[in-house]
Amino acid sequence: MNEERLLHKYLNGTANEVEINHLKANPKYAAYLNIAEASKGLTTPPFEQDKHYQAILLQKGQNPTLRKMNRSKWVIRSAAAALLLFLGYWFVTSFDTHVQTDIAQKELIRLPDGSQVHLNAKSEISYRKFNWDNERTLVLDGEAYFKVEKGSSFSVQTNRGLVQVLGTEFNVYSRHNNLLVHCYEGLVQVLLQNKTIELPAGSTLNFTAKNELEQNTTTDVSPNWIAHESTFENVSLSLVLEELQRQYPIKIISQNIVDKNFTGSFTHNNLEVALRSICDPLQFDFTIEGEDVRLYARKNN
Repeated sequence: MNEERLLHKYLNGTANEVEINHLKANPKYAAYLNIAEASKGLTTPPFEQDKHYQAILLQKGQNPTLRKMNRSKWVIRSAAAALLLFLGYWFVTSFDTHVQTDIAQKELIRLPDGSQVHLNAKSEISYRKFNWDNERTLVLDGEAYFKVEKGSSFSVQTNRGLVQVLGTEFNVYSRHNNLLVHCYEGLVQVLLQNKTIELPAGSTLNFTAKNELEQNTTTDVSPNWIAHESTFENVSLSLVLEELQRQYPIKIISQNIVDKNFTGSFTHNNLEVALRSICDPLQFDFTIEGEDVRLYARKNN
């Protein structure tokens, strides 16, 4: 769903309950909703036509002190309204919790109910800590592995769909309009546009940027990146190299490299070994110069 369009519908009073709940699940747009609700109670002073007409007729003889007082009242009211909006926005956003990882960084986050989020490199989550018991919802941009305590519905909002569970273990990857969900334990429900899909343990879902939907099975009991290894199956080399640059502080410079599909894995603990794991099967060579890594096609002897 397009949040900007939904916000426009909400402000015009045409958004339905599902669309409003979708906005509330996103901390940024939930803040806008709260500001809009707070501003509904604000009113401007009534326009007193006779009073202002007499003021114009008596402009030269009117008491400047009275004029200054009226202007001061208007300024105070405007400032008070602006302050109210600011405080409303601050109140909502100051309770939002944001966790973001950098290149080659992973984080374990413990949520208020005891649920765990393992956040992969260059990823971010946002959630409402102060209201967590009433609404177990977070927003994910990147990749995370979840171990959810049993209880009320637990939701992960991504830009491509909503993932809901009660208590389970699952992994969500949300990058470049691609959504991949792996369920390792329990049952996961994925809401995609107008479609709802249930994934039991050992199932995977891949919703591509081209709106192609693929479902498969897995024997893994947890994602490999938790053990500091990235694994791929028939994935574009460009996406593999992007992930490599998330796990290592490097810049890939490719020379005459044709984008191919890659099946394999690389470690997060040794850059040279990781590069060999990618380059050898594809017949590439590489050089490392500081943070610059150059890839080029291997010359045939």
